[in-house]
Amino acid sequence: MINPDEPYEIQIAKQAKIIEALINRAERSHEVGGSAYSLFESAIALQAKVWEKTKDLEKALDTLGRASSELEIAYQTQERIQRNLADAMVAMEDGFALFSEERLQVCNAQFRHLLPDVEPLIKPGLGFDDYLAAVDASKYLNRDEKGEIGRPQPVVKEQRSGQRFSSFVVALRNDRWFQISYRQTSSDNITVLQTEITDIVRENRREKNRLIDQQAHFLQAAFDHMSLGICTFSSGGELLVRNERFGELLGVPLSLLKKGSRFQRIVEHVERHEILDRKGRRSGFAGWFKAARRGETVQERFKRRDGMSLDIRVRSLPDDGFIVSIMDVTTETQAAALLEQRVQERTAELTEANRLLQIHADEQAKIEAALRQAKEAAESAHASKTRFLAAASHDLLQPINAAKLYLSMLTETVGQPGAEEVVSRLNRSFTSIESLLQALLDISRLDSSGAEFNITSFNLGTLLQGVAEDLAPLAAEKEIDLRIVPSTRWVTSDQRYLMRCVQNLVVNAIQYTEHGRVLVGCRLSGNRLRIEVWDTGIGISEEDQTRIFNEFTRAAGAEKGTGMGLGLSIVERACRHLDHPIRLVSRPGRGSVFSIEVPVAAPGRASICEGPTMESMIDGSLDLIVMVIENDPAELHAMTQILESWGASVLAAGSTADAVALMQEIGTAPDILLADYQLDDGDNGIETIRTLRALAGIEIPAVIISANRQREFLRLCNEMSFAMLAKPVQPVRLRALIDWKTRARVA
Repeated sequence: MINPDEPYEIQIAKQAKIIEALINRAERSHEVGGSAYSLFESAIALQAKVWEKTKDLEKALDTLGRASSELEIAYQTQERIQRNLADAMVAMEDGFALFSEERLQVCNAQFRHLLPDVEPLIKPGLGFDDYLAAVDASKYLNRDEKGEIGRPQPVVKEQRSGQRFSSFVVALRNDRWFQISYRQTSSDNITVLQTEITDIVRENRREKNRLIDQQAHFLQAAFDHMSLGICTFSSGGELLVRNERFGELLGVPLSLLKKGSRFQRIVEHVERHEILDRKGRRSGFAGWFKAARRGETVQERFKRRDGMSLDIRVRSLPDDGFIVSIMDVTTETQAAALLEQRVQERTAELTEANRLLQIHADEQAKIEAALRQAKEAAESAHASKTRFLAAASHDLLQPINAAKLYLSMLTETVGQPGAEEVVSRLNRSFTSIESLLQALLDISRLDSSGAEFNITSFNLGTLLQGVAEDLAPLAAEKEIDLRIVPSTRWVTSDQRYLMRCVQNLVVNAIQYTEHGRVLVGCRLSGNRLRIEVWDTGIGISEEDQTRIFNEFTRAAGAEKGTGMGLGLSIVERACRHLDHPIRLVSRPGRGSVFSIEVPVAAPGRASICEGPTMESMIDGSLDLIVMVIENDPAELHAMTQILESWGASVLAAGSTADAVALMQEIGTAPDILLADYQLDDGDNGIETIRTLRALAGIEIPAVIISANRQREFLRLCNEMSFAMLAKPVQPVRLRALIDWKTRARVA
């Protein structure tokens, strides 16, 4: 009769009605009549029921009192929580709002005042989608010429619990930047946070401009310290970059050597003032510009009015511009003239006096000795040039290395499309500079008389697999089908230079192929193996086949941006030193086949890879103590920043002495050492590693960072059990190498 799930007030009322009904029934029974015993029995039963219902009623009243007390406590707790939430929202520096069931419930003043034209809409009950639409339509957002607000579309991420999270950046007209992020809570509410990031954006902007200015300064300094006069012109003949030596050798006033001056004006000044003595020859300056546009190289030798001899060369550039270089060859010209004069004198003496044949033979021996000395002097000058290029490449790779580390950090922190595109273009520019410097350094090494080669026998399949992994992204970007046929053959060659040659051939094939595929495979021919690279590209004419192995040369019909024209020059030099014949078969419009022949070797045991191959950044915090030894402050700062962004604790030192002092100060050895090879005052990274290991009494894992690839240096790396990382450093490879070295130590 009574439902226990109903409220206590209803249960008590029903019980009272039941009791009243029982009493009335008893009274009516007594009035009707009956025996005394039955009346007594009814009274006793009725009293028992009344007592039972009374106890239930008292128990229900007690339960109702406790529930009322608990409800009062809950109300007080809720009011206290609401007051605390209101105080916390007022104290927040960022804008905060809470949406329940897609409707605004509460927000602070900072959230309302962000956009004045959106502020009137910020009221309880505002829909979440209406809020996003109002922000997107605000007139206070900074929009570009197309009307876009300059922010990426919100990216919604699904967390493990299935809740949504999104974040995007908006730019205001007064150069203020805010990050708006919202998150779905476990109770299906939505919290929105508006965070001002103006200082971060401005700092990133200043850092980007500083890196660009610094790089331009280094490049200009390198140009100014060259003995050659260098001047580059655009495809339209306007002056772009030049050094002071160019004006000194050519004798042209500075007013004509400003950026934007036309090549024709400079030529007219030289001809009008007869700065160069052409000895009655017809002027051919006008044809230089046309020849450069056709991709031809022009070289002529002139003599100034003061007797100085100049060697002038004009070469085309891949962007249809051209570069003019001037070299002072007075000494070489005078030496050649003196040598010619001496030969004539000795020839006359031989004709006139046969009886003095022995004396003439002695004089001839002296001339040969002089020629040998001249040859040795020329070789010494060539070696000096090689050392200069190596040193210059190292000095230029230092800032490029630091800049690439900063770019890696900047790419991870910038979220808006415009800034991301600028960083991407800047990264591609640094990659082009790096490729050009590496190509120049390879050419310098190959042209050196003391070029070192590490001839070994190795499995060609491993080399081809490395080429496939390195160049697969480039082929995928152009939608080219890159196929490499596996091989188990062993060959004898320099593994690094052979891999560079195959890579250059495959890169060229991809760049000159618009659609189709590139195939790399091997054919056995006697005791030699022919590595072939096939493509379905534009092909090479017979005329171009005779010159494509020259520096800065590309095939006719090549589009802009297909390289600097140094890859095949490196292939030709390396294969000539290694005695690997190169063959080319091509038909315009059908494709080309490049092949390299290498000696076949007997199979042996595969060598263990020195380091891991990682194509993507390793996840997780780098919970290590890393000591970095680097003498260049910019590169040291960049390396420290990127390591700390990975979660590492960094000890930064500029020399071996600083590193020793740091390790003694902390009282323990670091988990790994990252040392640059070339330090100041004769100090080097190898001595640093040797000293710190001796001080710690253990073999601390170490990585040496250098552009040096000489055989003696690599042998020393193996003997001392540390890895070598080439400059400029790739952050992905650095992280993988640190992880590999430290895991190897734990194992």
